[in-house]
Amino acid sequence: MKVIVEDEIHKVCPNFIGAVIQAEVLNTKYSAELWEEINLLSKKYRDTYTTEEIKQIPSIKATRKIYRACGKDPSRYRPASEALIRRIIMGKALYQIDTLVDLVNLASIAFGYSIGGFDASKFKGEELRLGIGKQGEPYEGIGRGTINIEGLPVYRDLLGGVGTPTSDNERTKIDLNTKELLVLVNGYDGNEENVKANAQYIIELAKKYAKGSNLSYELF
Repeated sequence: MKVIVEDEIHKVCPNFIGAVIQAEVLNTKYSAELWEEINLLSKKYRDTYTTEEIKQIPSIKATRKIYRACGKDPSRYRPASEALIRRIIMGKALYQIDTLVDLVNLASIAFGYSIGGFDASKFKGEELRLGIGKQGEPYEGIGRGTINIEGLPVYRDLLGGVGTPTSDNERTKIDLNTKELLVLVNGYDGNEENVKANAQYIIELAKKYAKGSNLSYELF
């Protein structure tokens, strides 16, 4: 899958670095070992940060800055990584969905990047384009219903939006039948080494918990 970053994103974030990770996988409903990792990292965050302090994590701070540059309030439409870590710090349990979604959430928590996880077989076309949401553009967030994505960074396939840093789309979501995983890391802080490390971490998680094979990643 080719990923193209539109000029409108480069204008507000000229140093954007993204990564696309692809793998053949076997999804399961639950992995106890994976949740041991999630709970360990969650404790570290609760012991280290307040809800205000997480806004200063570079990857989260940069994403919030881009939201404002695109015309969106990051406190109303929180980036997913911030929402996950905020939930942890507030003492609330993370949602347990399935192994693929859970490992993507772990990777997001670990690096602070908002990460999209998709069933690649559900995309239409051979490329994704990253742009900015338009007024009235239809978008159904996973478990959230219709979302106003005007002013949000959004990945689109031939049929329309599939992912934003706030919520991915119902149409291309992961389920227990997912065999082709595609993950997008959004490095609005421009930190290429961290984006690479996050991509490699996702590959290791997919190998460890989802029998990942034919794994690859590419920066864009």
